[in-house]
Amino acid sequence: MIHPAPRSPAQARALPRQDARPVAFGLLAAAAALLIALPVSAGTFKPPQGCNLELTAQNRGCSVTQYYRCEIDPKGHQHSAIFTREGMTHLSLIDSETRWIESTDPNTGVRDLLVSDSPDHASFSTLMAEGRDDFDFWTVSNTGERLRHVGHDELTGKTVDIDGVQLEETRFELTTYDDAGEQLIRRTGQQFVSRAMRRFYGGVESQSDWTGIRKNTDDSPVLFSFPGEKGFGDTTPQFDCDQLMTQLQLERAQL
Repeated sequence: MIHPAPRSPAQARALPRQDARPVAFGLLAAAAALLIALPVSAGTFKPPQGCNLELTAQNRGCSVTQYYRCEIDPKGHQHSAIFTREGMTHLSLIDSETRWIESTDPNTGVRDLLVSDSPDHASFSTLMAEGRDDFDFWTVSNTGERLRHVGHDELTGKTVDIDGVQLEETRFELTTYDDAGEQLIRRTGQQFVSRAMRRFYGGVESQSDWTGIRKNTDDSPVLFSFPGEKGFGDTTPQFDCDQLMTQLQLERAQL
């Protein structure tokens, strides 16, 4: 399914605490806490002890993502850490079916966990075999907030070569609701997927939230760096950063 996105302001609203049965994370949370404690300024990314960095992806939208695996995790689990010019902004953990096992905002400490008894979990295997996967699942945060995520991923049939890596294009729709059924966020767009690495990568999408704010983003990968290659572990984003700074200045001038 689409990769976990950083929490938006709409998702930060305080909601009543509810009982839930999140997927057990134990040592996974400890590993995330250790990573958050590591230096996150520009430089070279160092995953926690017992973890191996596999890939660095420079993306559009002034971000760079580090992908790594840890020995303590179940087979097929993968971590990612997103960096902007301000440092590390997002941590996530997915399983072999690309389900959102855990997602953390290192700046606020808010952690979202997958609820194990959700109606219809995402399935990477279904997407690859049938060309479409529908999902309907819940997450619960360490602040008690419960969110429902409903949507689908589908293959477009198009393949692309990005920096020597073969990827397939996907389309997706995702709507996030609060515990009372109120729509909070709607996301639609296009992303990329790797069958070999069982992993999604960003693309072009549109997003609207409950406040009426709408935005279009592009975090498509541009460069991939593997162990031993230039840029591997680099935490300084390279693409669209000046463009984003100009956009931010224009928005401030309009306030």
